Amino acid sequence: MLVVEDDPTVAEVVARYLEREGFQVIVADDGLDGLNAAESQLPDLVVLDLMLPTMDGHEVFRRLRLRSRVPVIMLTAKADEADRILGLEVGADDYVVKPFSPRELTLRVKTILKRTSGPVGESIDSDLLEAGQIRADLKSREVWVEDRPATLTVMEFDLLSFFLQNQGRAFSREALLERVWGYRVGDTSTVTVHIRRLREKIETDPVSPRHLVTVWGTGYRFDA
Repeated sequence: MLVVEDDPTVAEVVARYLEREGFQVIVADDGLDGLNAAESQLPDLVVLDLMLPTMDGHEVFRRLRLRSRVPVIMLTAKADEADRILGLEVGADDYVVKPFSPRELTLRVKTILKRTSGPVGESIDSDLLEAGQIRADLKSREVWVEDRPATLTVMEFDLLSFFLQNQGRAFSREALLERVWGYRVGDTSTVTVHIRRLREKIETDPVSPRHLVTVWGTGYRFDA
């Protein structure tokens, strides 16, 4: 794990809780050092604060995404919803608002890592899921749309694979948050943003989606 956090107290607490779970933790206290550490150490997950010296978290994330699809959880002291959504819009897998529970952060880390190690949802016989021109390989975690590769984040892939395994069924945002993210309580705008980002990557016309459709008064449904 890589923790990029300039507050030494927060960094120490986060690192200690993650180490208790058996993770090896590297800590960087500014944005540039964090980016260099990510490129040299190749962590399995990055916990990234947004307010950092030398280079802010958004710029660190932007540069990191040019080179890697490593899962990223953003830490922010900004409680405003617009700031939280911005982190998701640029492609973060999750975010935690300060002050936060270290146990909650650890749970989110473990949840995301579990997603990268196996398929989401019910047990199925094949590693390949298909619907129309969309194919997803659960083993390699690769997606093709009309035979062109699509680059998805960890949670975007998990959301798509869940829908592909449950085609034709409508799910509320609360149900998706629990079934895909594993959170019984949380901000459902996380789901909304991921749905919008996923549509941009798999739909010919994201504004009028053919597959990932809105079910008014309920939530979302995937139609082949």
